[in-house]
Amino acid sequence: MPLYLKHLEHQRSPETARFHAARITPWLAQYPASEAPKCAAMIIRDMTGAYAPATINRSLGALKKALTLAWEQELTPENYGARIKRLSEHNERHIYLTLEQVNELASHASDPVAAAIWIALFTGCRRGEITKLKAEDVGETTITIRAGNTKTLKTRTVPIIGPMRLWLPFIPLPINAEGLKSGFRRAREKAGLPHLHFHDLRHSCASILLASGADLYTISRILGHSSTKMTERYAHLQ
Repeated sequence: MPLYLKHLEHQRSPETARFHAARITPWLAQYPASEAPKCAAMIIRDMTGAYAPATINRSLGALKKALTLAWEQELTPENYGARIKRLSEHNERHIYLTLEQVNELASHASDPVAAAIWIALFTGCRRGEITKLKAEDVGETTITIRAGNTKTLKTRTVPIIGPMRLWLPFIPLPINAEGLKSGFRRAREKAGLPHLHFHDLRHSCASILLASGADLYTISRILGHSSTKMTERYAHLQ
């Protein structure tokens, strides 16, 4: 695990990752690396009920990565992390908003929050990606999402479509991620849509692109998926 903690020094959100690693420390002291599957089974048994499957998987992911690092540095004869299986989360959301719903949502938001809502819908960008956009990231026909601001740590570009140009003057947004989070919460409650997540706008972007005739490969590139396999979840919309 010390290898993993050192590895985090060069990653995004290291504090959160350290927390997931620290959560399973009591179990790690009881098993050698060769018994990783048994250790993982005990972690799952003891944490189930107290934590959601997704949270448990974050901790298992930290263990898997730590074991992979140990193998890469030839500290173990094989990659014991490959033996660990994550839990099935069954938490995929299937909420796709219509333009009318998005318009109602945005009408109850401040201008900066409304801008973020429409930009998210028309680009598929995540909340953190939008709040970190700078004026120089906006080109004539595309917006550049810098590598340091993306989930995959890879730069990508997304096209600027006509309706989005109305909201480009708001970049950079005068609010941070927390300000957008609270502003979106107020807007969704006023719009009578309390169940919405900001990330639902990203899914809705995919549904709109499909409706306009875009193929899954194109959508994959726009959303920044590492492979089209991640995009195939939207195939049923066709």
